[in-house]
Amino acid sequence: MRPKFPILVVDDDLLLMEILERASQHGFPEASFTQAYSSAEAITYIKSLDGYGPKLVLLDINLQDGMNGLDFLSYLRSQDECRFLPVVMLTVSQLSHDIEVAYSTGASSFTVKPFSYEEWKIYLSHLRLYWLETVTLPAIRFYKKS
Repeated sequence: MRPKFPILVVDDDLLLMEILERASQHGFPEASFTQAYSSAEAITYIKSLDGYGPKLVLLDINLQDGMNGLDFLSYLRSQDECRFLPVVMLTVSQLSHDIEVAYSTGASSFTVKPFSYEEWKIYLSHLRLYWLETVTLPAIRFYKKS
């Protein structure tokens, strides 16, 4: 059995984890998800890591706290241990401005949230194919800062 593939989900949608966990059983069974509902919560999570953390971040642009997803992406890219961490924007936005800013800030890719459960299963299958089967990711070790 293949080891788990940890994914940090930064999104304030309360139902998203349920959808991801159910749909991943079909499309990406190795995935394990940790959700942060705000940028502040995601920063706290990243700072608390001691050892290996997520291999991938799914990041929404529109978050309800003071920082949006693009602000959090800027934060990640400013941290030495996070600069190579793949970040997939997962949002409802299709605005060209958001797409351009996401890539210029350091997003690895920009994707639009699926609408139906069947689309989520396909999305996760594609995510698995690319991030688990196709690319080689660096082993990113996080160190708890005192």
